[in-house]
Amino acid sequence: MPRRTATMLASTLILIALLCVGVLIPVPYSEMSPGPTVNTLGDARGEPVLHITGRKTYPTSGNLNMTTVRVTGADYDMNIVEAVYGWLAHDSVIVPHDTLYPDGKTEEESTQENAEEFSQSQESAKVAALEELKIPVTSRVVVSTVVKDSPAQGKLHAGDVIKAVDGTAVKQPEDVAKFVTEHEPGENVVFTIIPAKASAAAEKAGKEPQGTREITLSTRKAPAEDRAIVGIQAGTDHAFPFEIDIKLADVGGPSAGLMFSLGIIDKLTPGQLTGGKFIAGTGTIDDSGKVGPIGGINMKLVGARDAGARYFLTPDDNCAAAAADTPSGLTLVRVKNLDDAKKSLEKIRAGEPADLPSCSAG
Repeated sequence: MPRRTATMLASTLILIALLCVGVLIPVPYSEMSPGPTVNTLGDARGEPVLHITGRKTYPTSGNLNMTTVRVTGADYDMNIVEAVYGWLAHDSVIVPHDTLYPDGKTEEESTQENAEEFSQSQESAKVAALEELKIPVTSRVVVSTVVKDSPAQGKLHAGDVIKAVDGTAVKQPEDVAKFVTEHEPGENVVFTIIPAKASAAAEKAGKEPQGTREITLSTRKAPAEDRAIVGIQAGTDHAFPFEIDIKLADVGGPSAGLMFSLGIIDKLTPGQLTGGKFIAGTGTIDDSGKVGPIGGINMKLVGARDAGARYFLTPDDNCAAAAADTPSGLTLVRVKNLDDAKKSLEKIRAGEPADLPSCSAG
């Protein structure tokens, strides 16, 4: 066999071997890519994303699209070839596996956490929207979760309304831990509650929950900490004056809060927030309407642009990263809170894009 032919054959075999190794050997990375976008003013799988009953609603137009990021699963073993391809591609990002699944979190655990965050973001979006519209919302401190094998198990239940601890009224979820930790481990603490079933029945009837009970619990020492606990997580439950149902399957995380709030406001007010324009965005939102940062901003920009968006509502803390790599044809609009977003939509409707608060790189 000629030397030239032998050299080419050997090189080819080495290349094939390297490719096989690259395909077979996993690397500790995951991939993020643009996910689907959904118009909060429209339908998903044949039914409205936002369904409001018990209150007059108004026609809407245009788009207020929430955006998503698609990620590889916790159990997916990426190989070297896929990682290199992802690094070279413009519409995906390769990140360390632990960035998406820290502390060895399983895909099931991550999905559950995302579902809980999504549910909480819906509640906060409703509260923020109604507060912006000056529509009263009743809030109550409740038992969110009960830790297994804790002093509270079997005595307190998720959904119980916490009225007081040791006779002192509870106004915020943080009050519960504060009052409990005033005790030494082993001491008793008295919870004044309204049971979850009584609270749910009263809410269904449109009445204020009544019928308190006192529950005495013995505190114990927190693991690795010298403080008293009873084994519950307190949270906030809201009673709305009418029904707002957000229906969107296969989506998790808290980043759609801003767009849900804007969609609710648009449906509950005359006129049209978008002016018929295609607007997308992202951002967490709390009960007060403050907009918070999210992950995967650049992937969401690409997804929004590809879906047809012209403007993108961008959380202030994500502005620098977004401005450093903005897809062509997409205008970034900086938002810090729900009021900011509404004012920017007014300028978009009025055809005044030059006056919009913008994002700058660095």
